[in-house]
Amino acid sequence: MLFALICTDKPDSLDLRMEIRPDHVSYLNALNESGVLKLAGPFLDENEKPNGSLVVVEADTREEAHRIAADDPYSKAGLFAAVDIRPYNWVFNKPGA
Repeated sequence: MLFALICTDKPDSLDLRMEIRPDHVSYLNALNESGVLKLAGPFLDENEKPNGSLVVVEADTREEAHRIAADDPYSKAGLFAAVDIRPYNWVFNKPGA
């Protein structure tokens, strides 16, 4: 099952995001290589600066999706004010569909 991880950064945390970004990208690359990551990218503020993330992963359970979110270096660094995890149905423009 697919899960959307909708992550909202804490206010004024761009410096922390940029500091942790290399570890976050490495984590996502590992998820991608294992086939877990389906898509990912940052949300942008009115100045086109990142202020959150959308990450879609494949997991067997909601608990597994929670673990994936919790293991993200951004999460471990305390970047996120909130993480909403929702089951996701990819209908349009799904690769291989």
